[in-house]
Order: sequence, then structure tokens, then C-alpha cells
Amino acid sequence: QVQLVESGGGLVQAGGSLRLSCAASGRTFRNYNMGWFRQAPGKEREFVATISSSGGWTYYTDSVKGRFTISRDNVKNTVYLQMNSLNPEDTAVYYCAPRVRFSGSASSVDEYDYWGQGTQVTVSS
Repeated sequence: QVQLVESGGGLVQAGGSLRLSCAASGRTFRNYNMGWFRQAPGKEREFVATISSSGGWTYYTDSVKGRFTISRDNVKNTVYLQMNSLNPEDTAVYYCAPRVRFSGSASSVDEYDYWGQGTQVTVSS
């Protein structure tokens, strides 16, 4: 089992940047593909990005391509989400989780479990 703690959120103006971190406990972190998701008020949790266990493969939702970068450091047991050119539509609570199922799409929330508590990102216009 993996336990996760997200950090790095905050209030930023449109066009600004933030880097989110997701620190994991447990020796098995390096075995998991990891994902970032976000949930805005009144909306369902949605996929943002995912990275393979080695870091060699990444995949993004269309709305963040070219602006966000997912990366990981398996020595530090941490996955990151660098967010640039932020806009108010990026406002949400951001969560990370390991992918624990491979029965569907890598972007499906149902493929992931052991969610952290999330970190709030607010982008002002």
C-alpha cells in the first residue's frame, strides 16, 4: 500500500506557475504508474496527467498539453506536476494516486486508488 501527501498548491494569477509535489511512503512507489487528477467544485474528478513507473512515458489530457509537465523522482519517492500558463479554468483541488488497475484507460479515475488529501490550486483572473 502507498500513502500520499500532496503539496505546492496556492493562489496564483492567470499566466503564473506552480509546481505540485506528491510524496509517497512505501518501498513500492517505484513500481507504480502515477496519475494527477483534479476536482473543481460541483464537478467530477478529472484526469490531468499520468507517468509510467520508470518515468519514460507520460500522457496528458488535451487541455493541459504544452502547459503542464509530469515527472517523478524514484529516489525521493515523489511525483511532480509543473504547471505553467495557468488560467482560471485550472482552479481545482489536485490529487495524485497510483494506478492499481489495468482494466481500462490510463485516464480513468477507476484505475487509481490510495488517493492523497489533495492540494488546492486557485487561479485568479
